[in-house]
Amino acid sequence: MSTVLLVAGSDSSGGAGLVRDVRTLTRLDTRALCVVTAVTAQSDTHFTAVHVVPAESVRAQMTAALATRHVDAIKVGMLATRATVLAVAAALPVAAPPMVLDPVLASSSGGELLDDAGRSALCAALLPRTTLLTPNIPEAAALLGTRSAGSEAELLQQAAALLALGPQAVLLKGGHGNGPEAADLLLARQAPPRWLRAPRISAARRGTGCALSSAIAAGLAAGLGLAAACERAKQHVTQLLQHDD
Repeated sequence: MSTVLLVAGSDSSGGAGLVRDVRTLTRLDTRALCVVTAVTAQSDTHFTAVHVVPAESVRAQMTAALATRHVDAIKVGMLATRATVLAVAAALPVAAPPMVLDPVLASSSGGELLDDAGRSALCAALLPRTTLLTPNIPEAAALLGTRSAGSEAELLQQAAALLALGPQAVLLKGGHGNGPEAADLLLARQAPPRWLRAPRISAARRGTGCALSSAIAAGLAAGLGLAAACERAKQHVTQLLQHDD
């Protein structure tokens, strides 16, 4: 069984964050190691409070997890603050396994999950060490300081701009877009753009971004290529939206 190290916040509702990550890995027969970056109090509709775990504790958790057993991939989600971002970057091994970074900036129930200083640190300290960055349309715009993409041409432009910040590849998720299809754009260095398409489903469920990034990390941990891991993960999220879990 392959192993993924999850670095993320907890969600009291169980809809997103570490709970969603672990459930995703379990369904994909992947072992989870967990680093808690923050504890949030939220429901499906309201964000009440957040307690940020001290950065030195986050780094200690990572060090202990990495010493426990071999890690085949890392998935990073909510980081909350600049100090936490820098602690995670400092704890990464020199020869790190593939890392999927889901830039969790805000909760769908209304809370800010990464402050402005944290966003700057994310771009400077973690993106150059990232295998795959998985923003949705609003997150991509926020990271670039621009308006949200409204067409596939603009998605391509923004994915290229994010790629220039250092990650090896970007999966720009189209779930927040319009039209009959949910089209995600996979853009990797020295590779043509690849569109991952599925019929748009008229269902809303929190934690789909967490599920997607965790499922991709599980695929990479199992030895799948990047495109294959993304395709399988998109199928997993499509099934998640179709069925009540």
